[in-house]
Formats: sequence, structure tokens, C-alpha cells
Amino acid sequence: MRVTSLLLRLFAFAVIAALPGLPRSFAAEQTSDIPPWLRAHVGNGEGQISDVVLRRARGLYLEKVREGKAKNPCYFAMDATRPSIVRNQRGRRFYIICEADRSFRAISSGYGNGRSLKGANFANGRQCAKNFSNAEGSKLTTGGGYVTAETRTSFKGYYRVSGDRKPLLRSFLQFEGEGDTANARERAIGGHPAVLLRNMCRRKDPESPYANDEGYVAYGSLLDYSAGRSNGCTSWTQSDSDRIFEIVKDQPTTVYIYPESSDVDAVAQAVKAGKSPAREGLYWNAACLRAIGAPKFWPKDTLRPIIDAYRKAHPPGPPRPLPICK
Repeated sequence: MRVTSLLLRLFAFAVIAALPGLPRSFAAEQTSDIPPWLRAHVGNGEGQISDVVLRRARGLYLEKVREGKAKNPCYFAMDATRPSIVRNQRGRRFYIICEADRSFRAISSGYGNGRSLKGANFANGRQCAKNFSNAEGSKLTTGGGYVTAETRTSFKGYYRVSGDRKPLLRSFLQFEGEGDTANARERAIGGHPAVLLRNMCRRKDPESPYANDEGYVAYGSLLDYSAGRSNGCTSWTQSDSDRIFEIVKDQPTTVYIYPESSDVDAVAQAVKAGKSPAREGLYWNAACLRAIGAPKFWPKDTLRPIIDAYRKAHPPGPPRPLPICK
């Protein structure tokens, strides 16, 4: 395994060596050396990656490998303009690209569900994302470049499957960003399995390694929401999450999420002017653009006062213990 890992790293650095000294803008937009096997996956159809998304994701990866911040033969990308459901199946809009072994995989992922508050409705529907923001508390997706950081795993509670009790141990992969995404850690933006427990209660079980000081543990019903929205993070199926966590273990890499704020604004301006974004050289998933009309980016300077006012008017009450399970 160590020899294979070393060879993969050498391959990644060989790619960089072929592109010495490229500035970010050039690397992100002009990488014409995409190998033929990878070009075969480029397109706007289901399971494909759109050209601009791949070029930017690959440019970000090459830049961060050159800087020593990405040390992985694989990199990730996401196209948040694509729909959640396609032909009664989860829409595939997150990409795992490993050029060293010529592997490309498209999987499902959630996008930020947003919120509807007094003074601003920036909630997203289940099928297509209309609203984007980098405001803390917005629960929205922010496009741009990220680098993977540490993974944290926490116990969420027990659930039952066929009468057997199982612990839900959910891992979270923290992202670090820059520019619009610079507050990723403040916002707790990263990736995790799209599962949670609902209808929570507590049961006395002092022998459990997860029991609290009073000997209680949480129980709930498992909910899989991998076909829809998240709280602003990327969220994957459990099996896809396991694969991603294994890829990034001890080897940070890049995550590029499309669209960036400038893309959102440009598409919105084209729609407002009655122009076709595609004819203007702009990209947005056609089906979702028809569904949402026009996208909107909410800068944090716009949303934070609204979110802060809501929090001030609705302070959290004292913590309440979960009810006792019946």
C-alpha cells in the first residue's frame, strides 16, 4: 500500500511539473491538458461533469499540489446547479476524480437548504438550488475552492434495525476555504453522511460506552436524506462517505464547488436582461434554471444583520433533556 501511495503521489507531482509557475486564474480556466480518458466524462448529461466545473476543479487541485497543501492522487468537485432527482434516481453532482488510476465517479450530494426569515426568504427547494451565500447561519452552499482538513466522529444515538440496536457514529470532514469560502470553519462547512436520528428519546443504559453522567443514552429513528438538501455542507450516502473518508485519510486534497458568487451574479444578470446564459458563455444546469428562474447570491454583509436580528428576537431557551423512551 505504501509503494502504491508513493507512486500515486509521484504521478500527481509529475502533472504539476508539466505546468510550472501557472497563476491561479490560468490554471483554473486554461488547463487544456485534460487526458482523453477524463475528457470522455465531460458533458452536461447525467453522470457527466460540465467542462467549466472540471477545468476549475483540476486547476485548483494542481495549484494546491504545487503549494504542498494537497497531497492526494485524487480530488473532488461538485456542481450545485444540478437537480436532486433525475429519472427517479438520486442526481449525481459530486465527483471523485483520481487521475493516477484513471478513475472517475459521479455520486449524489446535498446542497444548502437555506432559511426563510422575516426580511428575507433564502430557502431552497428540494430539487434545485436557487439561493447561495457565505453568511454564517444561512445554511446555504458557497461555491469556490476548499482543502480538506481533519475528520471528526461523534455518537448521535442508537437506532434499531430488525430489532438490533446500532450506534450512529457520524463522521464529519472539515473543509478549509479561501475568498468567499474563507469562513468555512466558522460555518462548520464540510462533508458528512446524509443520515440523522429523529423522534429522539433517552433510555437508561449505564453499561453503554455512550451513556451520559446520569446513565442515559439517546435513541431515535434513522433518516436518510441523501436525495435532497443539507445545512450547507456536502452530504453523501453512507457508502460513498466511507469511500471519501478513506481517500482523504492522512492525505488532504481539494474540493471545488460550482457555482461561485460571480457565476451566480452573471447568470442572474443574463436572465434579467432576457439573454440565454448558455449563449453568453455561462453555465447553469438547464433543467434547474428553468425551475428556479434565476439564481441569487446573498453576500454575508447582506444576510448577517437579518440572521442576527432573528437570533436576538428568538434567543435559545434552556437546554431540555430528551423525553424518556416509552
